[in-house]
Amino acid sequence: MTAISLPATASPRWRRYALIAICVLAALLYGWSWWTWGWGNSYYSAAVKSMSASVTTFLFGSFDPAGVVTVDKPPMALWPQVVSSWIFGYHGWALLLPQIIEGVAAVFLLHRAVRRWAGEGAGLIAALVLALTPVTVAINRDNNPDTLLVLLLVAAAYAMTRALSAGLAPRRATGWLLLAAFLIGCGFTTKMLAAWVCLPAFLLAYLFGTTAPWRRQIGDLAAAGGVLLVSSLWWVALVDLWPGDKPYIGGSTDGTALDLVLGYNGLGRIFGGGFGGGGPGGMPQMPGGGGMPSMPPGGFQPPGSSGQSPVPYGGDMPMPRGGGGGFGGGFGGSSGPFRMFNEVVGGQISWLLPLALLIVVAAAVFAMLARRRGAVIVPANRGGWLLWGGWLLVNAVVFSFASGIFHSYYTTMLAPAMAALIGAGTVWLARHHRGTVAAMGAVAVTAVWAWVLISRDTSWHGWLRYAVLAVAIAAIAFLFISRRGTRTGPAVAAAVLIPSLLAPATWSLAYAFGQADANGVNPTAGPRNTFGGGMRPADSRDASGGGMPGPRPGGGGPMGGGAELTAEQRRILDYAVAHSGGARIKLAINTSALGTAAYIMNSDETVIGMGGFMGSDPAPTAEQLDRWVKAGELRYVLSGSGPERMMGGGQGAAQSRTTWISRTCTVVPAAEYGGTEQSDTSARSPFGGAQTLYRCGQ
Repeated sequence: MTAISLPATASPRWRRYALIAICVLAALLYGWSWWTWGWGNSYYSAAVKSMSASVTTFLFGSFDPAGVVTVDKPPMALWPQVVSSWIFGYHGWALLLPQIIEGVAAVFLLHRAVRRWAGEGAGLIAALVLALTPVTVAINRDNNPDTLLVLLLVAAAYAMTRALSAGLAPRRATGWLLLAAFLIGCGFTTKMLAAWVCLPAFLLAYLFGTTAPWRRQIGDLAAAGGVLLVSSLWWVALVDLWPGDKPYIGGSTDGTALDLVLGYNGLGRIFGGGFGGGGPGGMPQMPGGGGMPSMPPGGFQPPGSSGQSPVPYGGDMPMPRGGGGGFGGGFGGSSGPFRMFNEVVGGQISWLLPLALLIVVAAAVFAMLARRRGAVIVPANRGGWLLWGGWLLVNAVVFSFASGIFHSYYTTMLAPAMAALIGAGTVWLARHHRGTVAAMGAVAVTAVWAWVLISRDTSWHGWLRYAVLAVAIAAIAFLFISRRGTRTGPAVAAAVLIPSLLAPATWSLAYAFGQADANGVNPTAGPRNTFGGGMRPADSRDASGGGMPGPRPGGGGPMGGGAELTAEQRRILDYAVAHSGGARIKLAINTSALGTAAYIMNSDETVIGMGGFMGSDPAPTAEQLDRWVKAGELRYVLSGSGPERMMGGGQGAAQSRTTWISRTCTVVPAAEYGGTEQSDTSARSPFGGAQTLYRCGQ
């Protein structure tokens, strides 16, 4: 690969300023008016408050302050949010602040990694591309775990790049390799097997990018494997070997973290179907791999609401377009080789993906030609191409063919590798005279693909396709003229980047500086007129005119909850707290976690949900409820009837709990807490209704 090797150069002062400017741009995109966003994903926001209650809830990542059930991910991504809430208080902006910092840190570290491999110019371009990628902007303005996962893996790539540096002492190289393994392990404690998808790329980069003797390579890899396993599995081992009481591990089938690794957060993501039970923290896998259940035309109400203002569903909310894992697949379209380019995912990540893939192919061709000529190949350069190219290809293949739950924002994992490859490829085009024709081709490819993406919904900044076309024609004309004259590298690089980044930058800017997105469950940039493209309040329409019901600050939406309590919900909570006496648990809510989140977030009392995210986990069991009531630890339960109507399923623990409540507890008349009489409307919500207050025990 010597034909496209890009040696690092000294950094002039203006390049240092350029890096600062890119980081400031990233901070603005990720943090503009962050204090007005609300709470992001209320599922995780409620858990942050609960995790502040005790060491146990903090360590395990408990969703509720009583430590009944955890969230369905390891807790590492939530720990910085908990610490931030300790420092600044429990506010939405305090929970989102760490996400902004992590996003900017990833941009900075990507620059440091790429410049060591491909030079300062490539590093700056890579940082800029990552900062402007729409899906990255969207996820970094939310509190899902992907932001920290990307940061940890970019940091691991930086450590790997240092380990491959020529002339580095063997012990220092080994130390950097072990650090890379440790950081990937931390990624595992953030989002489990999602962090391991990149492992083949790291392995190939070390095997073919180091000059160490093979005996040392074996020893280093063995040590790195040990560090990886320990840093990845320490939390799993701690949870499963914990000798005392502990929360049920949400999303698992048997309450163990190992089952979560192998099931829902492991094989279940790839194969779907029977791999993984419980309820996901994003959207559910329907029982039997089915699709979205049918909804009544009238919509459904938030849990505990008055029932006067149903949130429309069905008519205003398009159904999933494809398969690929039932309902979960609807958030990313059908699985297959073109998923990364479809109508749901394409606008989030694929603007420069064709160009990045062409760069990978070109790098492989040049490497083979160089080898045939007998040219000396610099191992560190080769290792860099294997690292970033392998990262991009492996993740793209896994995401494309995954049959389990898949959200479009997962593709933020592709952004660092894509950005690194774009940076290296652009610099090569700018430095080599014969790269002019390739540069014109690169501009043409990205412009044509941008036209296709924008044309899918011209009501969302449709003018942009003509702007991209005009700028691309001007850039190609400049490159054509310059190929016979004096060429300057920065000018050529600008001719490639400006038309290529115009569309994704516009989408990112429109998202960051436009109307705040109320959807924390599936954050996406761009139009919201597809099921996978985001959710909005039914009365909030973007430029496309596509209404999309979603979580609302006022409490309610198709997920069953928002960040705030309605007046009716507040009366229910206040009544239960006032009449619970010395009961440890003031209110237990028999619905999905998103239907419980607002109660936890807006109360300093102990409020619990039942069954985890989807309400299907066996925590608590009917027997546990009975023991709590007999011991005087619980008096009030908010529930609906008909567990078979819940997405989590109508069998097992969910059905047992609902049956126990209806048979053991008595209905509290709405007049007692100042509410309004309401019929059971649980059928109107795919997440189950929690409409009736019950008094249990004497």
